[in-house]
Amino acid sequence: MHKPSGRKRKSLRRRKRNRTISFWGRRSCEHPVVSVIIPAMNEQKTIRDVIREAWQVHESTEVIVVANGCNDRTAEIALAMGAQVLQFDQPLGHDVGRTIGAKASKGEVLLFVDADMRIKSHYLRPFVNAVLKGTDVALNSYRGPVQRRQVHPVILAKHTLNTMLKRSDLLGASLTAVPHAMSRRAADIIGISNLSIPPLAQAIAIHSNLIVSAVHHVPVGRLNRRRGKSSGQDLLQQVVIDDHLQALNWYLSHTDPRGGHNDLGRKREWAGR
Repeated sequence: MHKPSGRKRKSLRRRKRNRTISFWGRRSCEHPVVSVIIPAMNEQKTIRDVIREAWQVHESTEVIVVANGCNDRTAEIALAMGAQVLQFDQPLGHDVGRTIGAKASKGEVLLFVDADMRIKSHYLRPFVNAVLKGTDVALNSYRGPVQRRQVHPVILAKHTLNTMLKRSDLLGASLTAVPHAMSRRAADIIGISNLSIPPLAQAIAIHSNLIVSAVHHVPVGRLNRRRGKSSGQDLLQQVVIDDHLQALNWYLSHTDPRGGHNDLGRKREWAGR
């Protein structure tokens, strides 16, 4: 019986190895169109793949990794992959890396991804392309599982905020979720520091009449790594809910007590007499 040659298999391995080497030596563009911002803390298992996909979103790209509180090889791997690495010995806290990365970025399009999610570049490009075609803020249309008797509190918070902002068409699409992208102009209007509080950034964007759209679906619920709980409490869940409350408070302070929603002519002042 004729045995199949190992030549083809070796050739495939060689091509795969050469592909890896080509990304290994890549460096950010001096004048990038797209800045990919990746906050990371102890993500040595996934950071290589995340950066590899980031390089492929556009021919003119810079990759910025905000390595904070790492005690593994995350920063070392990111540097070897050609990324610009901003290192901080201490953890920065939830979403603060987005602000740090955005401040250091040069691109006209800012694409935000997480270091623990391996998302293929063909899922990322629609966000970049939407911004290049005129969208100010391009959201992931993932809305979370809602057809349940008990819906997750964070999903409820996302839907509630969008309804309050008169954008119920967005359903649960949110800057809280990655991937998402925005224009440089949008980031400046929102305020770079506010990117650390994604629901607040979304409220400012919509109130400022920026073009905010859910452009592509990436099922991050299946990709997101489960985080541990402290004393039976989901501390991150509470942080995200508090962020939404802060966004609602900002919106009410910039509109009226009903957020601009119709009161159907009720004479509330008479109720106090």
